[in-house]
Amino acid sequence: MTITAAADGSALGNPGPAGWAWYIDDDTWKAGGWPHGTNNMGELKAVLDLLETTAAHPDAAGQHLLILCDSQYVINSVTKWMPGWKRKGWKKRDGKPVQNVDLMKAIDAAMQGRDVAFEWVKGHAGHPMNEAADKRANAAATAFSQRRSPETGPGLDGAQGPAVPAQDAATSGTSDASGTSGTSDASGTSGTSDATDAAQDAEDAAARELALYSDEVRGNREFAEALLHPDLHVVDRDGRVLDRDGFLDSLAPLRGFDRLEVSDVVTEAVGGDAVLVRSTATGAYGTTVRTSVWVRASGTDGEGDAHLILRHHQQTVRG
Repeated sequence: MTITAAADGSALGNPGPAGWAWYIDDDTWKAGGWPHGTNNMGELKAVLDLLETTAAHPDAAGQHLLILCDSQYVINSVTKWMPGWKRKGWKKRDGKPVQNVDLMKAIDAAMQGRDVAFEWVKGHAGHPMNEAADKRANAAATAFSQRRSPETGPGLDGAQGPAVPAQDAATSGTSDASGTSGTSDASGTSGTSDATDAAQDAEDAAARELALYSDEVRGNREFAEALLHPDLHVVDRDGRVLDRDGFLDSLAPLRGFDRLEVSDVVTEAVGGDAVLVRSTATGAYGTTVRTSVWVRASGTDGEGDAHLILRHHQQTVRG
């Protein structure tokens, strides 16, 4: 049996608030996103989540998966370019790092042992499944632009039909993005909710970290302020200690000579309301290893809701 799904991404402003979604039918779809990202990130994440979600579900893991995608970038990356990138240590032909490498590596891992095919469909041309995925990805991006949680969808267990039998929905545990299995408690609620929240926080923190290197944020003090804790503590590459105002004053668009390549972004939950983000930044002045702590603070968006803001940031020059 073949499971056919459409995967799509959306970014308002590209980069900007971003969303992703995959769609099988109105009862079987999933969406998410980040406060700041690109359209390509959304396209890749939609494919990755579809691969991981179907792999984790007992009635979908062994099925042939046909992914409808309007992104030639995604299809070519997965079906043509990845073998060469891997041989070169995830570098392109010109020696530069592959963009969105963490998502690419995760997709590569998720493809192993799977029966997967891709089919290109023209975007915004009336294809019902592509339009449905695009609508949900755009809705997620819009939600993040308005600083509210997006509608994430029923996932696979909302499906009706032989691919995911309805009777299994009440009893089957599903795996979250981190690979841990969730089970239902006596009240019928899923034990995956905490893990799902943690995974979303990790994505959120990584996206906000990368936003600090975007000209959109660095060139707009109001945008930057929204990402920073009032008691922010920063240690820069020269060992200077900066408070929030000092760090804001140091920000400027990164153009030309000052441009940075950010790679090796790794996240780790540290307590219920904090995420540690490690990354490497390479530019004209050398390479620095960067460590940030993003914390959840209530009411930081002015509407009583909570989102992650930067509490600590340190840059260490790599010798």
